[in-house]
Amino acid sequence: MNAGYGPLRIAMWSGPRNLSTAMMRAWENRGDCAVSDEPFYAHYLAETGLDHPAREAVIAAGETDWRKVARALEGPIPQGRPLWYQKHMCHHMLDHIEHGWMDGLRHAFLIRDPAEVVASYLKSRTTVTADDVGLAQEVRLFDEVCDRFGVAPPVIDTDEFLLDPEAGLRALCSSFGIPFVAGMLQWPSGPRDSDGNWAPHWYAAVWNSTGFEPPQPRDIRLDADAARVVDACRPLYEKLQRHRLRMQ
Repeated sequence: MNAGYGPLRIAMWSGPRNLSTAMMRAWENRGDCAVSDEPFYAHYLAETGLDHPAREAVIAAGETDWRKVARALEGPIPQGRPLWYQKHMCHHMLDHIEHGWMDGLRHAFLIRDPAEVVASYLKSRTTVTADDVGLAQEVRLFDEVCDRFGVAPPVIDTDEFLLDPEAGLRALCSSFGIPFVAGMLQWPSGPRDSDGNWAPHWYAAVWNSTGFEPPQPRDIRLDADAARVVDACRPLYEKLQRHRLRMQ
């Protein structure tokens, strides 16, 4: 496929419950973009021993050697597409993983108010920690990308983005020097072959969606432990928010 641009590999970094899967849907629905869903997840689970939903299935189906994952991510783009959108969780980048592969990619970051993240996370899990939210790891990766490239990468605040998804996507595409495609705003409901095999445990809302939905006001009530996680994460969120991409 010759679209007149590319090859371009985009690493989108976020924590959980940050619109990351819906954003992956949008990019996949362009028609010129391959996507990868959390390629370091199997390595993360194998190394940490954490008990996540579908843990053994994720490890069995995925690649647990981070070096092989990294080589693949900077290699040929699947299906000969000009664009490759790689959805990454910041906390999957364990300390021993080297970052040289990141030089061949463009980077962007998704953020969301930590109270919203924690409340959403606790719908699927019984407890949450600051490490689960991933903002500390996200700030470290953001600072590293700034140092590597000499410029701040785009940051998308998802609550602001959902007020005008088209403007947000236009601004994001413009930052990468590629055209906006109207198909990014809507997609067929249901699972995709590109979804990780953990999707049945996490992707119910996205499977039921056909596009970005406007934010809904919610009465968030958290217990003391969850509230402490929010308080610990808020300064990190606010640091990244200062760099958020302005809508056009």
